[in-house]
Amino acid sequence: LSTLFLKVKSRATNVPLSPYSENALFGMGNPLLDISAVVDKDFLDKYGLKPNDQILAEDNHKALFEEIVKKSHVEYHAGGATQNSVKIAQWMLQEPHKVGTFFGCIGEDRFGEILKQKAREAHVDAHYYEQNSEPTGTCAACITGDNRSLVANLAAANCYKKEKHLDLESNWELVQKAKVYYIAGFFLTVSPESILKVAKHVSDNNKVFCMNLSAPFISQFFKEDLMKIMPYVDVLFGNETEAATFAKEQGFKTEDIAQIARDCQNLPKQNEKRRRVVVFTQGKDDTVATVTTFPVVDIDQSAIVDTNGAGDAFVGGFLSQLVVESPLEECIRAGHYAANVIIQRVGCTFPEKPDFH
Repeated sequence: LSTLFLKVKSRATNVPLSPYSENALFGMGNPLLDISAVVDKDFLDKYGLKPNDQILAEDNHKALFEEIVKKSHVEYHAGGATQNSVKIAQWMLQEPHKVGTFFGCIGEDRFGEILKQKAREAHVDAHYYEQNSEPTGTCAACITGDNRSLVANLAAANCYKKEKHLDLESNWELVQKAKVYYIAGFFLTVSPESILKVAKHVSDNNKVFCMNLSAPFISQFFKEDLMKIMPYVDVLFGNETEAATFAKEQGFKTEDIAQIARDCQNLPKQNEKRRRVVVFTQGKDDTVATVTTFPVVDIDQSAIVDTNGAGDAFVGGFLSQLVVESPLEECIRAGHYAANVIIQRVGCTFPEKPDFH
């Protein structure tokens, strides 16, 4: 595992980068404003939703967004998987501000202004591509008990353009400054060419590229683009459902999560200086990390308020320690801590400071 945590040096100066330098962590994805509300089974059935799932909104979900904002106790939070994880990593690290950089596309509207304000409050260095052809994306989090069904209306997030944002010199310089990179699989539906450009830079410079399987539909319907990126992936995240779907789509002929992790580790790899690490969470069951399993933090089930964002929080905690070159065990311990905090709160929110040592 030590090969994953090789010291990263700047090619220009050959000086090791400070673990705590600004812009050391780079994320790119779909910035969404989360709209969270408690709903009932009839609401889920009305829109054909599973209690615990993530889907992209279709025409028949348009009325859902209009209906959910009228529910009592609606909450709005800055969301989107990758942005959540970068935000959590910054919270775990605290200082300096702007360790995390985030790229994504928003609309020139009120929701976009809210997202910008939320990023500033979280001390994330967000550089959004702003356009006015589509409104800022939203994600309805339909909560029933411990479950959450996510319906994402990407809207503006779908409009990210490599040549209009990532390729700009000032933006690409921010990409080059980082040493750890994280992009959720969701972004494959938007700009696989942007992911590939970043992934190649990471591999060529022996830095660390992390990716998430994100949702079953990514492995099913965006398989070709996912497998173009996979050779560049140094750390692969997912949950047990996503892992099982990926294994089925790849013909692994096993349903054992630990074996699926090993099979993922052995997929072709571009940068052979780093052995791929695969981390699969399983809710309240042990987290599988290629070579071993790690028990999660015990929690009274009655203390769980909202599991929305638990996976993003796990990744954020993990990344916070990866940036400072901690061993794998510490990365996972931080991931478990962050997820444990988030599931006891509504949305992907957190107290002012972490209590992680």
